[in-house]
Amino acid sequence: MTYWPKGLWQHTDFLKLWGGQTLSMFGSLVGKIALPFLVIYTLQASPTQVAWVRVAEIAPGMLVALLAGVWIDRLQRRPIMLWADAGRALVIGSIPVAYWLGHLTLIQVAAVAAVVSLLTVCFDIAYEAYLPTLVEPEHVLDANSKLSATVSIAEVAGFGIAGALFQLIGGAFTLAIDAISFVISACSLAWIRKPEPPPAPSAAREPALHEAREGVKVLLANRVLRSLAGIAGMGGHFGGVMGTVYVLYISRDLQIAPGVQGVLYAFGGISSFFGAALAEPVLRHFGLGKTLVAASVLGLVGYLLIGVAFGPYWLIVLLLIGQQLLGDGADTIYQIHVTSLRQTVTPNHLLGRVNATWRLSNWLFVLVGTVAGGVLAEHIGLRATFLLALAGRAVGLIWLLFSPVHRIRAMPAPAPAEPEHQWV
Repeated sequence: MTYWPKGLWQHTDFLKLWGGQTLSMFGSLVGKIALPFLVIYTLQASPTQVAWVRVAEIAPGMLVALLAGVWIDRLQRRPIMLWADAGRALVIGSIPVAYWLGHLTLIQVAAVAAVVSLLTVCFDIAYEAYLPTLVEPEHVLDANSKLSATVSIAEVAGFGIAGALFQLIGGAFTLAIDAISFVISACSLAWIRKPEPPPAPSAAREPALHEAREGVKVLLANRVLRSLAGIAGMGGHFGGVMGTVYVLYISRDLQIAPGVQGVLYAFGGISSFFGAALAEPVLRHFGLGKTLVAASVLGLVGYLLIGVAFGPYWLIVLLLIGQQLLGDGADTIYQIHVTSLRQTVTPNHLLGRVNATWRLSNWLFVLVGTVAGGVLAEHIGLRATFLLALAGRAVGLIWLLFSPVHRIRAMPAPAPAEPEHQWV
């Protein structure tokens, strides 16, 4: 009798991971809405202050990403994920406590964001390296699709509830849901019984910086991954600009209330669900390269609807719904395939370091874009900054069209022992 079940629906340990991550993402999506609302409405932050809180969400994780990748490749990944969840529950839980005591400040919010950034980078890098050890290689794309589909359902519920909860109980107490969800995620990880493959013996290890460089070299040696990392960096830079002004622009320029915003973002969850469900059929029909290009085009068009939103309130709401329905599903398809590709072609013993290199390169661009977004918004306004960021993201699409990525038809076979293996 083989250990592996025929399908993921029978894979009990994957189902535990799947359920825990779905509930965790529900809480995180509630927090994703509640935190900027807390900063903008409750603490009355300026665009520059919003930018610095976002820097706190990005910079600490970015600074430790490469060494975190080395550490994660030296240890078993599941315990790292479990303790990262426990730590995030503790620090996020401090916000409603401080607010209840009347001592919540913008500095504390930024400090919590910084600690969560450190723990999240450890969790995310470990998670992407852990999943291919939990399911068979041919099930990696299916596993990512299933996780994305239920995360999309969580997005519908989380975003829909977050706006209403903010108006009822405030952003600080709404963040308690995020803290509780991390406790649930930690419990689901502790419940998994499949033994994880042991890490490399300590005698086989090299100095940490040398091992970190190996992850960089593996990513740069593969021209397709190198192109996708560059495109991700370009998108990350202008996405950082856009992310700084997004909620401010929707809230202050377009005058959309928090409760309405939550409902609008829930439409994005519906779109993401269908994007996750269609990821595999679209790949089979169009091929990997064309799928990534089409998804990028649709995502860009979706954001354009926000940038040009004008007119009566009902028309602005319709345009925002259009962006959520068009763009979020396309972005989900793109991310599922890029993540699955990276997990498939990278040898597992290097996956933590390659994931860390990928994230570091992306976050460097996001960090610069985040600061630039705050400065630009103060000088040229929120809408102009948003449109400028959108033009920059179009450059990433052009890069994709001229890269070797668009010629790939099928998802490649799992990587052999040699990391220099290339395809196209």
